[in-house]
Amino acid sequence: MNDKTLTRVDLANAVVREVGLSRQDSAEFVDTILHKITGALVKGESVKLSSFGAFHVRDKSERMGRNPKTGKEVPISARRVVVFKASQVLKDRVDAHNGS
Repeated sequence: MNDKTLTRVDLANAVVREVGLSRQDSAEFVDTILHKITGALVKGESVKLSSFGAFHVRDKSERMGRNPKTGKEVPISARRVVVFKASQVLKDRVDAHNGS
């Protein structure tokens, strides 16, 4: 498995290469897109990106968990979590490059 991580800077550099915007404009573009996605999720909206996947907010209720160190039961508070469901196109692309 590859240990490389794609970062904001990598995305901005890709915009510089592919679109031809300046580095500053590319960084602002990437930040704006991420800000819009985050804003929608904060409001509880889903975000669907064609051929990529969808982000959804899910409410998880309070439950009992176990401290792995002590084995003692502890309550886990209710919270909202973001879940991602990959599109079939993305799954197929990842699978097609399996092992390359």
